[in-house]
Amino acid sequence: MKRKALRPPDVRLIKALYAIGFGPIVGRLLLLITTTGRKSGLPRTTALQYEEVDNAIYIASSKGTHADWFKNLVADPCVTVRVKSRQFAGRAQLITDPVRIADFVELRLRRHPKMVGVILKSDGLSATPGRAELEAYAGKLAMAIIRPV
Repeated sequence: MKRKALRPPDVRLIKALYAIGFGPIVGRLLLLITTTGRKSGLPRTTALQYEEVDNAIYIASSKGTHADWFKNLVADPCVTVRVKSRQFAGRAQLITDPVRIADFVELRLRRHPKMVGVILKSDGLSATPGRAELEAYAGKLAMAIIRPV
């Protein structure tokens, strides 16, 4: 039996929460990333879960390279990030290597075992997958590392 996929956060709600001063709370789990639309050239904002490591922001796409925000980064890696109480311009480094992405998923699993466990279960994995299972899963994902410019 295939499990129902988790729905992404509503970007309008997250933007509103940031706008009224709840960024420090909402930003513990979600950031707002604004890319440039690859076709329209217009700003496109997406709410995403993230991890911060050594002053860099790590984000991943459950749709792999097919996510619109990832395709926009392929066309133009320059972004604006709003996280907690700060906003900054950044440049994205795109990652599709399953080993590096599995490292990221392991980090997320250590930091947020219950939440990430639910996400993994919704994708048909166990809540505590082994490394081989994680690397196979990571092969379907894509990731970006954003560093301030």
